[in-house]
Amino acid sequence: MTTTITETHGVDPTPTPLALLLLGREADPNSERGVDCPGDLPPASDPNLVERARAAKAALGDRVFILGHHYQRDEVIEFADVTGDSFKLARDAAARPEAEYIVFCGVHFMAESADILTGEKQQVVLPDLAAGCSMADMATAEQVAECWDVLTDAGIADVTVPVSYMNSSADIKAFTGRHGGTICTSSNAQRALEWAFEQGQKVLFLPDQHLGRNTAVRDLGLSLDDCVLYNPHKPNGGLTVEQLRDAKMILWRGHCSVHGRFSLDSVADVRERIPGVTVLVHPECKHEVVAAADMVGSTEYIIKALDAAEPGSKWAIGTELNLVRRLAKAHPDKEIVFLDRTVCFCSTMNRIDLPHLVWALESLVEGRVPNVITVDPETEKYAKAALDRMLALP
Repeated sequence: MTTTITETHGVDPTPTPLALLLLGREADPNSERGVDCPGDLPPASDPNLVERARAAKAALGDRVFILGHHYQRDEVIEFADVTGDSFKLARDAAARPEAEYIVFCGVHFMAESADILTGEKQQVVLPDLAAGCSMADMATAEQVAECWDVLTDAGIADVTVPVSYMNSSADIKAFTGRHGGTICTSSNAQRALEWAFEQGQKVLFLPDQHLGRNTAVRDLGLSLDDCVLYNPHKPNGGLTVEQLRDAKMILWRGHCSVHGRFSLDSVADVRERIPGVTVLVHPECKHEVVAAADMVGSTEYIIKALDAAEPGSKWAIGTELNLVRRLAKAHPDKEIVFLDRTVCFCSTMNRIDLPHLVWALESLVEGRVPNVITVDPETEKYAKAALDRMLALP
């Protein structure tokens, strides 16, 4: 066999910054992922990690306030001053102006929201800068600006109100604020959409298609035909002008990598394995999964539902595994199982582990403030406007 080597002409062999980023060889400071975490972390095998965390937290006293998202590992939740979903935690931080340092055990967009809502003298620390959110990454500022140009060219931008999920970057929240829109959580998405349709004829929902679709169809009574899916990787979002003009809900092509894994097969399988089970899922799940479930609600809704459940009741929960395991431990009188047979942690949320938390706290004790999350004033101004609109919802 003869191998022929063909000389190439006019091809630049130098890899692009994007290619290097995808290969893990470069960092993008504006991305939710791929950012270096400087410093030497204590080894995960250090038997003194728990004691070191306690000592550092005690040394800092009221100067530090530690927030723990529901999806964090138990070893991290142990040191949280408060636990909750992303927006609750950001508001809890804002209610503690005496704390110099807010250590957010969550992901990047959550820390951004905390920085927007806290005082100028407070600093928000993310123990691992690589703790991002794949859903938030699915909508960049450039992509959303291009989408708005598409809506403008179609003649519908002036009757379209953006509604962005809390699980979005500060840039996307700022875009929403600039264009008269609001932010929503999984708890108040219905109220946010009702408000938006009072302001305009259409909604651009970012970045989670499933929450937008489920809320529009289940809660507002719209049809699936009223919803179209905008794909930022296709010209004009993969949609015709007629499709955009006919739609009421323009859904961004984004999803949660955890909740998107649950399927109809998961629901059928658990019902077969556990007769009489109640299937309770998060609204970030696919529409067919939500339709097949018995109950649907936010993380806080799931927690409250299990707290109020009858002893001996059986539950299959469709949300992140750390939370499901914690709920099962907290309710030994109930049978609580993960909806899917496949283990499904939130990989980026799990980047915040005990070594990272210890490193962050000990750095603060030594007078070094690591991994500060700062939103620039212009972005903060418009992002806060969108958040304020949400807070003003009836």
